[in-house]
Amino acid sequence: GGTAQTAPPSNPSQNPPQNPQQGSTVKMADLLAGASGVLGDPNAPVLIIEYSDFQCPFCARAEDAVSQIRTKYVETGKVMLVYKDFPLSFHENAQKSAEAGRCAGEQGKFWEMHGKMFDNQTTLTSTNLKAYAAELGMNAEQFNSCLDSGKYTADVEANFSEGSRVGVSGTPSFFIGKRDSTGQIIVGAQPYANFESVIEGLLQ
Repeated sequence: GGTAQTAPPSNPSQNPPQNPQQGSTVKMADLLAGASGVLGDPNAPVLIIEYSDFQCPFCARAEDAVSQIRTKYVETGKVMLVYKDFPLSFHENAQKSAEAGRCAGEQGKFWEMHGKMFDNQTTLTSTNLKAYAAELGMNAEQFNSCLDSGKYTADVEANFSEGSRVGVSGTPSFFIGKRDSTGQIIVGAQPYANFESVIEGLLQ
C-alpha cells in the first residue's frame, strides 16, 4: 500500500490522517454505486467494500483472505463483496489495469480478469492486459478498443475521489458493515481471522 499523493478535488490536508475509531461516517449503502465488480447476493446482510489497486503487492497478499471470505460468506449468501478502484499514483500501470477490469466487466469477465491481474501484477502493461483478455476468451476487438479509448478513465477516478473522501489512504482498504450503517475499516493485507471476527459480529 502507500499514501495517495494525487487526491483529486478533496484536499487531503483537511482530513485527519486516521479516523480514531477506524470507522467511517458514510453509510455502506452510499458506497455501492460505481463499483468495478460485485459478487454475492444483493440482499446479503453484510457488505464488504474493498478499495484496491491491481499493482499493489499488499492487495495481492490480501487475496488469500478475500478468497476465504468468498467461500465462507459470499457463496453462502451472507456477504456481498464490492470491488472499487483506488489506483495509487506511483503504480504506473494501476490506472490502466483498473480500466481493464471494467472493460472485462462489459463482457462478464471482471472477476476472471481481476484474478489474472493479481497473479501477474508485475507485468500489467497495456499490451499484456490485452493478451490476458484474449486468453480469458474475451472479444479482443471490443476489449482493446475499450481500453485504448479511455472509456472508463473517469469512472476509475471517481472511485479514487470517493475513497479519498471517505478516508482511504492506503490499499487495500475494506469497509465492512450492514447496508444501513457505517462500516468498520480494515486496512492492509490482514489475516483472514481479523475479517472473520468482524463479519461474525455483524451476523449475530
